[in-house]
Amino acid sequence: MVQSWLLRGLLGLMWILPLWMDVMSDNCKALHTIKDQLNITLRRRYMKQNFPINYTIQVRYEEVFRLHNISRLRSEEDVKLMHLQGLWLTLAQKGIKKILQVLPEKHPTRRKYLTGLENLFRMYEQYGTLLSPGEEEPDSINDILERLSDTDYQGWRSVTPKSLLDNCYRTMHCLFKECFSTDGNYDYCNILHWRKGKRTTPQPT
Repeated sequence: MVQSWLLRGLLGLMWILPLWMDVMSDNCKALHTIKDQLNITLRRRYMKQNFPINYTIQVRYEEVFRLHNISRLRSEEDVKLMHLQGLWLTLAQKGIKKILQVLPEKHPTRRKYLTGLENLFRMYEQYGTLLSPGEEEPDSINDILERLSDTDYQGWRSVTPKSLLDNCYRTMHCLFKECFSTDGNYDYCNILHWRKGKRTTPQPT
């Protein structure tokens, strides 16, 4: 009886594993496309050089999603990796929309960069980063999502447009490490990895 149950389980795993690997492959391909568009050269050109010096926009505190936010949320027992990946996608899209809101229609950053990047994130949504049907978000994630739509929100802060995409790039590597590091030597979730001259492994391009 036990052997029969184990055999059925093994056959089920053998059937679903190739499907899971296909999904992971598509997921990583999509993320690599986003990564290419978030490279440091494009971020500097379109998010820094095309804006006035020290230009900032107003965003909610929760929209500044950094590595230490991931560390704090990961310490909570009911928060899983997929919850953080879904939150990353939501905040990345909101950050892009905030920048687009302040740009004139003919601004080169809008026409040549951000509109295409926004479309890439929309396309990425189809690759299964969101929760399974019927699964609820943990309370801490729900609290963040509720604050994003709070009409009486008070915790505004000023940030540069480039910093939003810098954070998006770093947290993407942290949350989707399996897509960007095959040898396991990169600690993308460690802030020291991203500090010039202090990281012990090469920084991804």
